Formats: sequence, C-alpha cells, structure tokens
Amino acid sequence: MQLTASIYVALSALLVLALAAQVILLRRSKRIGLGDGGDTRLACAIRAHANALENLPLVLLLLVLFELGGAGSTAIHAYGATLLFARLWHCVGLSGSAGTSAGRFYGTVLTWLVLIGLSTQLLIKAI
Repeated sequence: MQLTASIYVALSALLVLALAAQVILLRRSKRIGLGDGGDTRLACAIRAHANALENLPLVLLLLVLFELGGAGSTAIHAYGATLLFARLWHCVGLSGSAGTSAGRFYGTVLTWLVLIGLSTQLLIKAI
C-alpha cells in the first residue's frame, strides 16, 4: 500500500536532518559542545530543531491516520504541504530573529491549524 502521507513524512525527516546539521555546523564553528554558550544564533538553531521535533511527529501521525482512515490524496496533499510550508516558515522566522517574527508567528498558526483540522477530521470519523 502506497501512502501519499509518506511524501510529507520523508520531507519532514529531511527538514529535521537539515536543522540538526545546522546546529552541528554552528557548534563546530563556535566550539560550543553543550548548550548554546550564550550565542544567539546557535540558540535559535537549537530551538528551530527542537521545535520541529516537538511539533512534526504528532501532526505527521495524525496525517498518516487520516489517510489510513480513507482520506483522499488531495486532502493529504493539502494538509501535508501546508504543514511543511508552515514548518519551513517557522524555521526561517526563527533563524532570522531571536525575538518575534512573522515567520515564527504564521508558521506556528498554520501548524496549529493543520493539527486542529486533522484532529477534528479524525474525531468526526471516529464518532
């Protein structure tokens, strides 16, 4: 069985890998082995990676369950592409500023909307 959601799981895994690589490269260039050493850029990279790991697994699980429950590929692509765009937007926003930014705000809002949408769809189907 081929799952459309696997596209977004794979792309999300590559995003997490890229974010981890960014942290590693910054750690090596700054010679900081643990923590952020007070370096704002490294702190932002660490949080971008951690935030992706905090949000992606649950939403991707919901996406896979939604597809296994019979959702069509159009809906899966809509939710999956929105999620991936949201997480990229969040990463760009966080890498550009340690403070508030449009990318962080809208990336978070879109991620939450996907999470709420998928959760609602699954609950409706289950009840």
